[in-house]
Amino acid sequence: MAGSKSNSDKTDTDLTLIKELAKVLDSSDLTEIEMKKGDLKIRVSKNGAAGQQTVMAAAPMQTAAPVASAAPATMAAAASPETADAVHPDAITSPMVGTCYLRPSPDAELFAEVGAQVKEGETIMLVEAMKTFNPITAPKSGSLSAVYVDDVSPVEFGDALFLID
Repeated sequence: MAGSKSNSDKTDTDLTLIKELAKVLDSSDLTEIEMKKGDLKIRVSKNGAAGQQTVMAAAPMQTAAPVASAAPATMAAAASPETADAVHPDAITSPMVGTCYLRPSPDAELFAEVGAQVKEGETIMLVEAMKTFNPITAPKSGSLSAVYVDDVSPVEFGDALFLID
């Protein structure tokens, strides 16, 4: 259909809007911003003295807009998606905003280490969003050749996570 947006285009637009609201919040004395655009409602707020931001979005059920908790905007992932994508275009990217965990619990071994053979569907890491741990699995079998994030690090939608050769 001419003139209609795909869910991916809408999600990218919504993510850009969330990022812009977070920037406004960081550069002001405000503690919370709420915005409504059609069926989309977004609220970004600072929590506590640390200034950690929380992003909450409500969207119609038929859209695939991510609803997630964002880490402080001033923190950066181990490698930005632009850097990782420049290294290898086949890098697996984050499907959501959240916190990345490379192990099932703080005292456990890593899900998989660089150089390990992984099987399709095997959990490589978790991304926690809105207190829900989402497994990020290997899309194919092969050797885990790179991990672009650190354990317990913030990730954004589209950030490069890992590479399987």
